Amino acid sequence: MRAEQTQKVLSALGLCRKAGKGVAGTETVCEALRKQKTLLQVYCPCDLSENTRKKLTDKCAFYGVPLTELPVEGALLAHAVGKSGFCAAYGVTDENFASLLTGIMAEEP
Repeated sequence: MRAEQTQKVLSALGLCRKAGKGVAGTETVCEALRKQKTLLQVYCPCDLSENTRKKLTDKCAFYGVPLTELPVEGALLAHAVGKSGFCAAYGVTDENFASLLTGIMAEEP
């Protein structure tokens, strides 16, 4: 993924957070998946621990939700979605934001 695409994805995730159309954090994302909330996509940073990566991968696979690893650190993802510290996962709940993010990811290099 190009740096320009990454920046667009982070900006879109920030807009999604401001609109209240997503959930941040591993436990919150896993809880939303368990409760069958309408998570359409889950994004995670590249610097996750192996345990967290396995937990998110298994949960997303079980519930049929795509998990996308972004080429950014958790601190940058947290900053993009208005959190402090580290953000290990961000789940998108809105169809329009999900299609916007899918379109950005599908852009040709």
